[in-house]
Amino acid sequence: MRLGYFAMPMHPKGREWAETLREDREAVVLADRLGFHDAFIGEHLTDRHENITNSLIFLATLVPETDRIKLATGTTNLSHQHPALVAVHSAMFDHLSGGRLILGVSPGALPSDAEVLGILGEDRNQLFGEAIDIILRMWELDAPYDIDLPGNRFTVTTATTYNDELGVGIVGRPLQQPRPEIVGTVVAPFSKGVVAMGARDFHPLSANFLLPQWVATHWPNYVQGKESAGAPVASDDWRIARTVFVAEDAAVAERYGRADANSPYRFYYAKMLAKMRALGRLALFKHDKDEPDDAVTLDRVLDDLVIAGTPDSVAEQVLAFREQTGDFGELVYAGLDWVDPDLAKQSMELMATKVMPQVNAAIRSSGAGA
Repeated sequence: MRLGYFAMPMHPKGREWAETLREDREAVVLADRLGFHDAFIGEHLTDRHENITNSLIFLATLVPETDRIKLATGTTNLSHQHPALVAVHSAMFDHLSGGRLILGVSPGALPSDAEVLGILGEDRNQLFGEAIDIILRMWELDAPYDIDLPGNRFTVTTATTYNDELGVGIVGRPLQQPRPEIVGTVVAPFSKGVVAMGARDFHPLSANFLLPQWVATHWPNYVQGKESAGAPVASDDWRIARTVFVAEDAAVAERYGRADANSPYRFYYAKMLAKMRALGRLALFKHDKDEPDDAVTLDRVLDDLVIAGTPDSVAEQVLAFREQTGDFGELVYAGLDWVDPDLAKQSMELMATKVMPQVNAAIRSSGAGA
């Protein structure tokens, strides 16, 4: 099982923007040094707490600071810009990074982002589907492209201005061929979008704020999509994000990971709970769809979704989680605000050097694994 990193990220009100950006960059540099496979960075235009506005720009600053880690948009919100821009900027980034780009994509879920762009009333899922078709075609075709797909609002051509001798009207392609890996974040139980991912050989990343029983619904849908395309299925393709805190001392793990009023884990899930309540998606945190809303308390959400403890305890919890979901290829460690930088960095180090070796040894000894 690989180890990845994912940061939305979420910082408390009052912190300087430049300071949080430096902290988020430091976390990815540390992940690279510790051997994390990839780092996914989220983006929002209008969120005080999740204040990276463009994941590709942020990741570009990390190209010279990192050596091996794959740099992933987590996600590029495809409803926010013309797909031709995504295609050409992502292709350039792939060359800048030496072929380390993973293109994470989504429609863009935050309503205030849509409002500021004037698309609040539009079907962002439709925009997403149309955009991804254009991006893939632009990476596959030669100039002048002439992409005019039935029912797609985007048409892309350079037929009027294309001149091969002058070198204009030509779009650069990614370094990785035939294309970089494409990953879609999955935030809904029984997601039908996962079926489409499987059919197109995109890879799913199940969100860290989903209960294990909802995460487990993603793999059968992915398999269905793969089989519809006659493609082989590999659990290596599936990433699952989890909110994890590791400490040498169990009491410290409980305090910083859940109980303390200043815990970044408590802050994160308090905000997520409030957002999902406001969006009418509180069912994500319910054990049963018929549960009353008041059964969903912050303490219960923390108990359900935060894996905290000593290295031995966290390894046991990860393996128990895997028993609930089935095999998957990568555990993606969710990065939060560094309330205590020493504890935050130590947790990442313990995860890489103590937890994952135990997890992988157990998987090997069981005779099954990614």
